[in-house]
Formats: sequence, C-alpha cells, structure tokens
Amino acid sequence: MGGKKLVSKSWQESKLLWHIAFPAILTAVFQFSIGVVTVGFVGHIGQVELAAVTVVENVIEGFAYGVLLGMGSALETLCGQAVGAGQVDMLGVYIQRSWIICGATALALAPTYAFTAPILRALHQPADIAAVAGRYTRWVIPQLFAYAVNFPLQKFFQAQSKVWAMTVISGAGLAVHVVLNYVFLTRLGHGLVAAALVGNVTWWLIIVAQFAYLVSGCFPEAWKGFSMLAFKNLAAFVKLSLASAVMLCLELWYYTAVLILVGLLKNAQLQVDVMSVCINYQLWTFMVALGFNAAVSVRVSNELGANRPKVAKFAVIMAVSTSAFIGVIFMAVFFIWRTQLPRFFSADDEVLREAAKLGYLLAGTIFINSIQPVLSGVAIGAGWQSLVAFINIGCYYLVGIPLGVIFGFKLKLNAMNQMGETGHAC
Repeated sequence: MGGKKLVSKSWQESKLLWHIAFPAILTAVFQFSIGVVTVGFVGHIGQVELAAVTVVENVIEGFAYGVLLGMGSALETLCGQAVGAGQVDMLGVYIQRSWIICGATALALAPTYAFTAPILRALHQPADIAAVAGRYTRWVIPQLFAYAVNFPLQKFFQAQSKVWAMTVISGAGLAVHVVLNYVFLTRLGHGLVAAALVGNVTWWLIIVAQFAYLVSGCFPEAWKGFSMLAFKNLAAFVKLSLASAVMLCLELWYYTAVLILVGLLKNAQLQVDVMSVCINYQLWTFMVALGFNAAVSVRVSNELGANRPKVAKFAVIMAVSTSAFIGVIFMAVFFIWRTQLPRFFSADDEVLREAAKLGYLLAGTIFINSIQPVLSGVAIGAGWQSLVAFINIGCYYLVGIPLGVIFGFKLKLNAMNQMGETGHAC
C-alpha cells in the first residue's frame, strides 16, 4: 500500500472512529462523573463517609455495574452485526430482550444492596465504614434499576452511530447533579442520604430523556414499538449476555478486589481513602478508553456483519494507536499534577500526602489501561467474549491478585503495591 493511500485510508478510518468515540467518551465521562461528583461532595463531610461511599461505588455498585454492563454488551455484538448486515429492523426486538434480561439481573442483585453492611463485615472491612456504607446503599437501590435500562439504550444508539443526543442528555444530567449536590449537601447540609437521593434523581432523569429519544420517531426502522418477539429465543441471548458479563466483570471486579485487600491493610481507613482517590481518577480516565471500546466494537461488528474482515482489522489498529496516544497525554498530566489532583476528594493532609506518593504508579497505570479496554471492544464486536474471559482470569486473578497479596502483606508495601498491581497485572 502506497504512503499516500495509507494516509488517506487512516484519515477516513480515524474520522469513522472519532464519529463514534468522541461522543461515546463524553457520555462515559459524564455518566461516570456522576459518581465522582458524589464522592467529591461526600468526601468533605468526613473521612469515614469518603471511604464508605468509595467502597460502595467500587465494591457493591462496581459489582452490579460490571454485571449489568456485561449483560448489556451482548446487545453491542448483535446490534452492530445486524446493522452491518442490513437487518436494522431486529434492533428494537434485541433491546427489549436485553431489558428483560438486565431487569431480571438487577432484581437478583438487589439483595447485595440491601445487605451491604454484613457483606462488607464478612469481607473484614472496618466496622464504621461498613455501617455507613450499608446505610447509603439502601437508598441507592433505584440506581441499580436505572443501570439495567441505561446500558441497553446505550448499545442501541451506538450500534447506529447515533450517540450525540445521549451525550447531551448525560451532560445535562451531570450539570443537574452538581447543582443538586451543592444545594442539598453544601448549602443545606443534608448529608449522606441526600447524596443518595440526588444520585437517584439524576440517573432517572437521564433514563427518561433517553427513552423519550428512543420513541421520538428518530428510529422508524429500528424501533417499531414493544413486541412479544422479545420473549422468543431468550436462551441464546442469555448465553451471549453471560459470556459478555463474565468478560467485563472479571476486569471491573479487579478494582473491587484491590479495594477489599487495601481494607485489610494496617491503618485501613487511611489506606482506603488514599486508594479511593487513585481509583476514582484511574476509572475516570478508563471512561475515555471505554469510548474507544465502544467505537471499535461498533466498527468491528459492522464490518464483520458486512463481511469485510480486513477493514475491521485496520479499524482495530487505528483504535489501539489513538487510545494509546491519549494515554500518554493522561500519563503526563497525572505525573505533573500528582500533588494537586487529590485535593478534589479530600482536604486531609495525610490523605493528600500519601495519595501524592502514588502519583508515579497512577500515571503508569493509566497509560497501560488506555489500551486494554480497546482490545476488549474488539472481542465484543467479534463475539469472542468467552475466549477473553479465560485470558482475564489468568492475568488478573492468577497473576495480579496473588502478587498483590504477596507484596502488600508479606513484604508490607501497603497501598503502593496494590496500585502497581492494578496497572501491571496484564
């Protein structure tokens, strides 16, 4: 391939990727920032509240988020390939099947929210953190069901490369969330329960707006109303959903496992606070990689559905290269401002000092994690979820976690080792 032709092809593919990736990145960042904003406001109530809400978001909600995102990702494979094959009329049936499966999954996960306190105590987390976390999670159960509706909607829009409305809705929802938190927590001082209720209101405003867009008439071929066909062939849909859930959960639950291990270290509350600051920033940048995850998944599934595997392969190369470049930029930002960034989450001098020490490892971890989610998107687009699930088991749970235990407890490197293992397991 000549140089000029390669440049032209790269430019065309880059435009296709960014057409999906940019709004998908913004949507992911806006929606993830809802939790970050909550943690930021709660962190100024007290250290225990900061640790409790962070544990909830990374252990309990992280568990549920991973399951439901994974279950919804089956829709990404099916819808993307259906669009590529010209079978757009099946998308409405697919999203309804996904809602049924995700709704049933959310119902099954609800007890973990109701019994958070005993679950965390069984995991040997500090008693005061477990008690506050248990009180908070009982109030955020409505968000669990919002996730079950949200992820299928996202995949439906992304498969058709119609994501800007979703981005605008998510951005407006985040703005409302900031205002409500400021009013009810900072100005009126209503505390932890208010933070939970504000989160519920924000998420359901986003769901209502997205559903209104779905039924607005903008998708005349893909959405033709509710159908009993949604209840047919559920078994095959569940099988692919479970494979997707296992693949993504094994990635997202790794952060949960790391946070649980940190809670077992000496001076647990400080260690959890410090790790919570790092993980929140790491997951925020992870949302950018998830934008490319969505873009490459759509590109791969569309091209495979249209029987163009070489085009799909080139899309993978472009997506990985672009995400890695952005990862380098993020790495530089977190390296340079490693002492200032933790102030968003805490004003405690000890937390700030210890979080700054982890800035070097955090920067390196962020770069590595700018690549891995993009490769997962390739697997989703191609329908390789089961294979990647086995790879994730080996990397995260047979290598990363055991090394974390050895270095953190036997060699007493504490949270610094856990941060390092988060980035270097794979």
